[in-house]
Amino acid sequence: MINGVSKAYAMTGWRIGYAAASEEITKLMSNIQSHTTSNPCSISQYASVEALNGDQSEVENMKKEFKARRDFMVDRINSINNLSCVKPEGAFYVMVNISKLLNKEVEGKVIKDSLTFSDLLLEKEKVAVIPGIAFGVDNFIRLSYATSMENIKNGLDRIEKFVNTIK
Repeated sequence: MINGVSKAYAMTGWRIGYAAASEEITKLMSNIQSHTTSNPCSISQYASVEALNGDQSEVENMKKEFKARRDFMVDRINSINNLSCVKPEGAFYVMVNISKLLNKEVEGKVIKDSLTFSDLLLEKEKVAVIPGIAFGVDNFIRLSYATSMENIKNGLDRIEKFVNTIK
């Protein structure tokens, strides 16, 4: 089993993970790790131990909040004409299907792919998304709900406004 503290404890960037395995496997893992990364900061290591051993109530609060944001985002996206998504089961990203908008136009510019869609959305509505091509699915964009509900609502309103200009 391999895991880390990044998502559950909001410690992205701390780069601390852990593994549970047989001694044989952990020795091999340690050998590989020692040749691929430098030593993690001791403060990060102690903070991670405290996060794992400390009060877990805040983790439950964060899970509830992320679920509320995810559910809102999924419902809102699926209410926008020509967009769709399925409810994700992990992390805090939603993959949005933009297939119905490909080869259509915005002010004379053809939406050829997820990169064009993303660039035009940023230009017109100042909303940044990740083109699906980065994940091998060029008819999708990726949104994050690791932000406030206010930002999510505002961003989705702007996305809907943009989508409604596509002919």
